[in-house]
Amino acid sequence: MARSAMTMGTGGKIAEHLSVGVLAQIYPWERVAAVLRQTERESERVRDLPAEVVTYYVMGLGLFMAVSTREVLRVLVEGLQWLGAAGPATPVKVASKAAISQARTRLGADPLKRLWEETSQPLAQAGTAGAFYRGLRLVAIDGTTLDVPDTKANADRFGKPGASRGRAAFPQVRLVGLVETGAHALVAAAMGPYKTSEQTLAKEVIPKLAADMLCLADRLFPSFSLWQLAGKTGAQLLWRVRANYRLPVETALPDGSYRSTFYASTGDQRRKTNGVRVRVIEYTLENQAAGETYRLMTTLLDPTEAPAAELAALYPERWEMEGVLDELKTHLRGGQLVVLRSKTPALVEQEIYGLLLAHRAVRTLMSRAAQGAHLDPDRLSFTHSVRVLRRKLASPPAFPPSVGGALAE
Repeated sequence: MARSAMTMGTGGKIAEHLSVGVLAQIYPWERVAAVLRQTERESERVRDLPAEVVTYYVMGLGLFMAVSTREVLRVLVEGLQWLGAAGPATPVKVASKAAISQARTRLGADPLKRLWEETSQPLAQAGTAGAFYRGLRLVAIDGTTLDVPDTKANADRFGKPGASRGRAAFPQVRLVGLVETGAHALVAAAMGPYKTSEQTLAKEVIPKLAADMLCLADRLFPSFSLWQLAGKTGAQLLWRVRANYRLPVETALPDGSYRSTFYASTGDQRRKTNGVRVRVIEYTLENQAAGETYRLMTTLLDPTEAPAAELAALYPERWEMEGVLDELKTHLRGGQLVVLRSKTPALVEQEIYGLLLAHRAVRTLMSRAAQGAHLDPDRLSFTHSVRVLRRKLASPPAFPPSVGGALAE
């Protein structure tokens, strides 16, 4: 798909875009340099595009998806120099497209992945509205797909979904994430070829669960192995399950829920071996004409500590994950864009981590603004925040006081 060479506008320098200031604040130059040393990707000699600059550049691609690659580099270079973030006398030039591609290839995906893993921590503070249930941090698991350029390398690595006539136009990457629903912040992510199931990728993000969390998931995820894996983290679980799961009533509870046993197989169920105790909540939404029944399974066994009505009302928080995926696929990427930029699998992975880091930078600033204004983060618009990031003046070494107010407007 051809891209128009969009620019940042006449007379505007990167110093006029807070976005670079945000990246430098959230991911300081020293931290980026440390990650490059850890992954053995630091520049061996002074280049036109040092590895640190290329790392920020990949994140910049996530913030300016509708802008040409060289224009993103131009504004990044000017911004880093204006902020003084690139160190003294760092020789950075606006390189050609070929040089940019070579620099990204030298960098690889490992530094972006390491930086993501080191910084993807929960953002919500105690008392943040909508972020906790009875002291447990609310998180959710869900998945999506991302279209990538139709090159042979990408098609061989990621594969294409089937279509009514042959195959789809673009290869797709499957992405599964664990999101903190209150702050809309991803805290873990895993990616793989299109044919990789969401359940398989979920095994990579579930270990990020912690004992102070309550994890929500829809009915595509529950399996005995995933339930056990998640339970070993100490986190509490509230997952919707399919209607064909055999969960007989063993103990009826006063709030309408009941205790049952979740078995690994029908054979185990017959022998009553290899099972785990669960609590089941069933309800029907009154405003649904079809009368669809929801069936939730949870590790919260005591109805006095977690009443069924509260858990049923809590489950829709899972849909906050859909909003986060929409932010990644629509608002950051620009609604008219349908594919990423990278033409090789290694650079696709690198670009996705850059996109995740850019999203986290926006959400970190939004979280700070919400805390400062004592607001529920849901009250802030992600789209508005991205626009603020692109137009406000950066002011090192701290964010201008007006930024938080602008996000909270």
